[in-house]
Amino acid sequence: MTSRVVLIGHPVAHSFSGGMQQAAFDALGVDARYELWDRRPLDLADAIAELRGDDFLGANITIPHKEHVVPLVDKLTEEAQAIGAVNVIARDGKKLIGHNTDVAGFKAALDKIVGRQKMPRYAVVLGAGGAARAVTYALITGGFQRVVVFNRHLHRAEGMVRHFGRSAAHMDLRAMPWHESVLEAELAKTKLLVNATSIGLVPGETPIPAELLPPDLFVMDLIYNPAQSQLLKNAAAARDTILNGEHMLLQQGARSFELWTGKVAPLDVMQAELDRAREQGLRPMPIDMGSASGQPVDPGAGPTAPRG
Repeated sequence: MTSRVVLIGHPVAHSFSGGMQQAAFDALGVDARYELWDRRPLDLADAIAELRGDDFLGANITIPHKEHVVPLVDKLTEEAQAIGAVNVIARDGKKLIGHNTDVAGFKAALDKIVGRQKMPRYAVVLGAGGAARAVTYALITGGFQRVVVFNRHLHRAEGMVRHFGRSAAHMDLRAMPWHESVLEAELAKTKLLVNATSIGLVPGETPIPAELLPPDLFVMDLIYNPAQSQLLKNAAAARDTILNGEHMLLQQGARSFELWTGKVAPLDVMQAELDRAREQGLRPMPIDMGSASGQPVDPGAGPTAPRG
């Protein structure tokens, strides 16, 4: 019986995960099929219930479900519990275990962009959703001294800061209103900027006006198609060091693969597929809309409603 792994999100058509994971399954002779499931929030519980079928190895979880899936699994790893978000579900017998591999993926990406330079200690994070939670937790546990979180809906950023209150007691973690003057002031103080919102999925859109970007920043955009990130184009023009989300995608995906299969992920094969997708475009993959409307979600990339 062919096993199944699914990506559950809304939308999912832009994802590189399908091709990357299918290439890994095929390379190691794992009889498994990776599927894209576009599910609205109101259909999430039914989607998770389907994963209890014997033919499923697990799932990836993406926007906007990483937080909402937490109460739907049987058990959380310690890290997923601390973050309050899940991006991978794996099976343990009949139980569904919620993992978070975004933290390890982000830390690997952070090491890549900083390289041999001294790791910065101040950061600005844009977003307050599941990806932003993983980024913030990685910074808290990575020795950062000050992290400022911006989200258009300030109450969500404040809620995230409260969630991390105990683990961040040793540092300055705060939420600030998304106003250009406040952003500009904080960017002048920091060395690391991370976009963990979906702003930029629509080509040409950027979370921060180009004129607010100072030089000599490390700028990471978790959106991993470089042709879509206006933020990184603007940052490069400002003489900043830039990195898109591809390396994070690769690293968190490798850990996901290992959780599902128990095998060491073929990183070279997975990277080769990402290179191919970047250069030639996505291979068409069937998208299971389930009971979803079939209409693409507004990814929160507009001027008033970003999501993390």
